[in-house]
Amino acid sequence: MVFAIFSVTMKKYLPYFDVETPALEGFFKNNPDVKSGLFFLRSLNTNNMGKLLPGTQFIVYLLFGSLLCGCGSYLYQPIQQNRARLGEETQSTLELRSLPAPKEKIVVAVYKFRDQTGQYKPTENGTSWSTAVTQGATNILIKALDDSGWFVPIERENVGNLLNERKIIRSSRAQYGAQENTNPDQLLPPLLYAGVILEGGIVSYDANVITGGAGVRYFGIGASSQYRQDRVTVYLRAVSASNGKILKTVYTSKTILSLALDGGIFQFVKFRRLLEAETGFTYNEPSEIAITEAIEKAVMSLIIEGVDDKLWVPEEPRKMAESPVKEYKKEKELLPKTDIFGKRIDNRRGNIALQLASSSLLYQGDFPDPLVKTGLEIGLQLTPSPATGISINYGLSALSTAKFYDARVSYLDFNGEFRLFPYDRFTPFLKGGLGIITENRSNRFDYGEPLYPKVHIGAGVEILVNDNTGLRFSADYHYLFSDGLDLIEQGRYNDFYWKGNIGVNFYFGKKVEGKRKFGLEKDKNFNF
Repeated sequence: MVFAIFSVTMKKYLPYFDVETPALEGFFKNNPDVKSGLFFLRSLNTNNMGKLLPGTQFIVYLLFGSLLCGCGSYLYQPIQQNRARLGEETQSTLELRSLPAPKEKIVVAVYKFRDQTGQYKPTENGTSWSTAVTQGATNILIKALDDSGWFVPIERENVGNLLNERKIIRSSRAQYGAQENTNPDQLLPPLLYAGVILEGGIVSYDANVITGGAGVRYFGIGASSQYRQDRVTVYLRAVSASNGKILKTVYTSKTILSLALDGGIFQFVKFRRLLEAETGFTYNEPSEIAITEAIEKAVMSLIIEGVDDKLWVPEEPRKMAESPVKEYKKEKELLPKTDIFGKRIDNRRGNIALQLASSSLLYQGDFPDPLVKTGLEIGLQLTPSPATGISINYGLSALSTAKFYDARVSYLDFNGEFRLFPYDRFTPFLKGGLGIITENRSNRFDYGEPLYPKVHIGAGVEILVNDNTGLRFSADYHYLFSDGLDLIEQGRYNDFYWKGNIGVNFYFGKKVEGKRKFGLEKDKNFNF
């Protein structure tokens, strides 16, 4: 349908396209979902598309392909009614069902698992009186308890209805039992009672925890994206029915993603010939599925934590070392080293690093026509904290111009470094420091010439291949305190040069750990 509308529009406004169709026709023939595109391409005139800029042609073709493919099975098009289907299962559902079996199931009662957020659904315009989260969380919790295989949930949310129905049964037996020659005094089986009561609820719904987007537009052609992330938090506690003691409390959280992508073109391709097309989609993660996953994670956490505290016993204790219990305990160990979005904040690097790199210098002095010369550099770096580093580097390279100047040089730099994202594998950094440089005239290790002090600043990025190896790219600006390095002193400014590095860091030694600090640490030697 979208393609049909687009074809009519394009035939109306662009009857003068110059399109090489054989390759695209082959694509259409191999993709039945867009076979109707053949009719569209064959209907295009081949006179004036060549007048468009090459980049514009490419973008137009790209938009055509996106629109055509978007009409096929690659994107879900809800243009017809769908039959009812079974409820979706989350990854937490599968993990919950794969837990080791209990030695004996626990009878639990859930009276009410409430929405305690008090929040309404966020809207861009006006006020919405719809709640932000589902009001049927009790039903989700009961199903999760049943799926786990560890609990026998009993009806307590609407226990009044159950008691009324039992009264009707007893009344009916008493009234009609004698007529049917049955025992009217036959008792109903007793109701199950719970040894454990589960309480808690959905305690928070944080909207717009992270928002952002990106876009680009050039001469009426562009695309953009926007995203928003919300967060829901669930608390669950087990209470002993015999003495009211709270046996265990757990809490989990789940993010909810909303995403929008769109692209389009609005451009005059010829006098009085306007091309206009657009496409896009939005995706909103269902909050009910997110809450379901958070509740199932809380039930799994309650089971595993309860086993560790010997509140209940598995049928085969050795299976508690298998998946998914193993993954849960690994996640719990990493919890102090992750932020609220699950991003690791522990330091991956050792406190000592050996640096090997190429060193390319671009001379900027008193001679014209500078050239880039490449050499080698070696260094040693210390990491006193995850975000900082200090290093010493020695390099051999050259400063040269096309005709008049060519000098082999060696240098020694003392650097300080600040990492912007020290816990990520992709880590931008800023650097600066002091150093000296000298010319090696007779041989590579001739240090008889004067030493020229300098200062430098720079920036770069490090990409960690693993915890012990990192690829490093940087560029520095080096300013000398003298104008005599090239043996000519003229002009207002001292000599300077640019340096580019491509290298590898090899980390070893002890890691400086980074952890979340929840409060002030107590001083063991302090007494009141």
